[in-house]
Amino acid sequence: MHGAGLFDDKGALLASREDVGRHNAVDKVLGWALQEGRPTSECVLGVSGRLSYEIVHKAVAAGIPMVVAVSAPSSLAVDLGERWRVTLVGFARDAGFNVYSHAWRVQEPAEAG
Repeated sequence: MHGAGLFDDKGALLASREDVGRHNAVDKVLGWALQEGRPTSECVLGVSGRLSYEIVHKAVAAGIPMVVAVSAPSSLAVDLGERWRVTLVGFARDAGFNVYSHAWRVQEPAEAG
Protein backbone atom coordinates (compact mmCIF):
# COMPACT_ATOMS: atom_id res chain seq x y z
CA MET A 1 0.00 0.00 0.00
CA HIS A 2 1.05 3.56 -0.69
CA GLY A 3 -0.17 6.69 0.96
CA ALA A 4 -0.40 10.37 0.13
CA GLY A 5 -1.17 13.25 2.42
CA LEU A 6 -1.96 16.91 1.98
CA PHE A 7 -0.63 19.21 4.69
CA ASP A 8 -1.17 22.90 5.37
CA ASP A 9 1.72 25.36 5.61
CA LYS A 10 2.01 24.71 9.37
CA GLY A 11 2.35 20.95 8.88
CA ALA A 12 -1.16 19.94 9.94
CA LEU A 13 -2.59 16.99 8.02
CA LEU A 14 -5.60 18.03 5.95
CA ALA A 15 -6.32 14.71 4.22
CA SER A 16 -4.67 11.35 3.59
CA ARG A 17 -5.52 8.54 1.22
CA GLU A 18 -4.13 5.08 0.47
CA ASP A 19 -4.04 2.88 -2.60
CA VAL A 20 -1.99 0.03 -4.00
CA GLY A 21 -0.57 2.54 -6.48
CA ARG A 22 1.22 5.67 -5.29
CA HIS A 23 -0.12 7.68 -8.23
CA ASN A 24 -3.67 6.67 -7.32
CA ALA A 25 -3.14 7.71 -3.70
CA VAL A 26 -2.02 11.15 -4.94
CA ASP A 27 -5.04 11.37 -7.25
CA LYS A 28 -7.35 10.59 -4.33
CA VAL A 29 -5.91 13.25 -2.03
CA LEU A 30 -5.93 15.86 -4.81
CA GLY A 31 -9.50 14.86 -5.66
CA TRP A 32 -10.44 15.47 -2.04
CA ALA A 33 -8.97 18.99 -2.22
CA LEU A 34 -10.88 19.71 -5.42
CA GLN A 35 -14.19 18.42 -4.02
CA GLU A 36 -13.73 20.44 -0.83
CA GLY A 37 -12.79 23.58 -2.75
CA ARG A 38 -9.51 23.61 -0.82
CA PRO A 39 -6.80 25.80 -2.41
CA THR A 40 -3.55 23.89 -2.68
CA SER A 41 -1.17 26.76 -3.40
CA GLU A 42 0.03 26.81 0.22
CA CYS A 43 -0.05 23.05 0.82
CA VAL A 44 2.60 20.35 0.95
CA LEU A 45 2.05 16.99 -0.71
CA GLY A 46 3.57 14.01 1.09
CA VAL A 47 4.03 10.61 -0.55
CA SER A 48 5.09 7.28 0.88
CA GLY A 49 7.12 6.05 -2.07
CA ARG A 50 9.56 7.19 -4.70
CA LEU A 51 9.13 10.72 -6.02
CA SER A 52 8.47 10.29 -9.74
CA TYR A 53 8.12 12.73 -12.60
CA GLU A 54 4.39 11.96 -12.76
CA ILE A 55 3.80 12.84 -9.11
CA VAL A 56 5.67 16.13 -9.50
CA HIS A 57 3.62 16.81 -12.63
CA LYS A 58 0.41 16.30 -10.64
CA ALA A 59 1.71 18.73 -7.99
CA VAL A 60 2.51 21.31 -10.68
CA ALA A 61 -0.99 20.93 -12.16
CA ALA A 62 -2.53 21.40 -8.69
CA GLY A 63 -0.33 24.41 -7.88
CA ILE A 64 1.35 22.67 -4.94
CA PRO A 65 4.73 24.28 -4.16
CA MET A 66 6.37 21.44 -2.19
CA VAL A 67 6.43 17.65 -2.39
CA VAL A 68 7.97 15.48 0.32
CA ALA A 69 8.72 11.77 -0.08
CA VAL A 70 10.24 9.03 2.05
CA SER A 71 12.36 7.90 -0.89
CA ALA A 72 14.45 9.46 -3.66
CA PRO A 73 13.21 11.56 -6.56
CA SER A 74 14.00 10.54 -10.11
CA SER A 75 16.26 12.81 -12.15
CA LEU A 76 13.28 13.77 -14.32
CA ALA A 77 11.32 14.72 -11.18
CA VAL A 78 14.16 17.00 -10.06
CA ASP A 79 14.33 18.58 -13.53
CA LEU A 80 10.58 19.26 -13.46
CA GLY A 81 10.77 20.62 -9.91
CA GLU A 82 13.54 23.01 -10.94
CA ARG A 83 11.66 24.16 -14.04
CA TRP A 84 8.33 24.77 -12.27
CA ARG A 85 9.74 26.06 -8.94
CA VAL A 86 8.50 23.11 -6.88
CA THR A 87 10.54 22.24 -3.80
CA LEU A 88 11.33 18.52 -3.73
CA VAL A 89 12.33 16.81 -0.50
CA GLY A 90 13.38 13.18 -0.46
CA PHE A 91 14.44 10.62 2.12
CA ALA A 92 12.28 12.40 4.71
CA ARG A 93 12.82 10.38 7.86
CA ASP A 94 13.39 10.94 11.56
CA ALA A 95 17.12 11.47 10.99
CA GLY A 96 16.63 14.20 8.39
CA PHE A 97 15.94 14.74 4.71
CA ASN A 98 17.50 15.87 1.42
CA VAL A 99 16.31 18.90 -0.53
CA TYR A 100 16.66 18.54 -4.31
CA SER A 101 15.17 21.77 -5.66
CA HIS A 102 14.23 25.25 -4.44
CA ALA A 103 15.57 24.83 -0.91
CA TRP A 104 14.62 28.40 -0.04
CA ARG A 105 11.16 27.15 0.99
CA VAL A 106 12.57 24.89 3.70
CA GLN A 107 12.92 26.70 7.01
CA GLU A 108 14.23 25.80 10.43
CA PRO A 109 11.38 25.17 12.88
CA ALA A 110 10.72 27.94 15.37
CA GLU A 111 12.09 27.26 18.83
CA ALA A 112 9.53 26.25 21.40
CA GLY A 113 9.56 28.23 24.47
